[in-house]
Amino acid sequence: MKNIMLKKEARKITGGLSKPSKMPGAAYNLPASQCITGSKLAKIPGTVCHGCYALKGRYRFSNVQAALQRRAASVGHQLWIKAMATLVKGEAWFRWHDSGDLQSVDHLKKIFEVCKATPETQHWLPTRETWMLQLMDPEVVPKNLCIRASGTKVDGAAPRSWPWTSTVVTKGKSCPAAEQGNKCLSCRACWDRNVKNIAYGKH
Repeated sequence: MKNIMLKKEARKITGGLSKPSKMPGAAYNLPASQCITGSKLAKIPGTVCHGCYALKGRYRFSNVQAALQRRAASVGHQLWIKAMATLVKGEAWFRWHDSGDLQSVDHLKKIFEVCKATPETQHWLPTRETWMLQLMDPEVVPKNLCIRASGTKVDGAAPRSWPWTSTVVTKGKSCPAAEQGNKCLSCRACWDRNVKNIAYGKH
């Protein structure tokens, strides 16, 4: 990428990153109301999106919603890839979409480019848009990106169409956050491709 972009300009283009207290690094979030699959699942009891945390609490504040909408609109900006890479650079661990999800295959391809531009950063992308993943070979995913296809039902099976997955369970969870003050602490399983499935405890 030619020409150095200042972080101030990058934040103006992208809407900036978030700093979830639970995780070891920064994140980028979008409006949960714009989730293609999740917004439908949120209306169905028994699904992992029913009662979604990103549709209530502080996420409903007008200033938070305005910031989320700015980020969603920014994905189409011609300098979005460069701006995101500018902000992510220097982060050891990064999560895509602690709120929201992939908006299109083009959006996913742009994320690939950000990952390629930040090879020192380990990226994690959970998604329920598994139909997008079925359009590609896992081998094309940058090696520093772990995409986890999320199961749709509480206590349901993990998706079979993708090598790395996550599920939500009422018992038998593998995520240790609940016993650690709701924090990752030293755990990095979500970013680890050697861990094929992460089972989160139901909130």
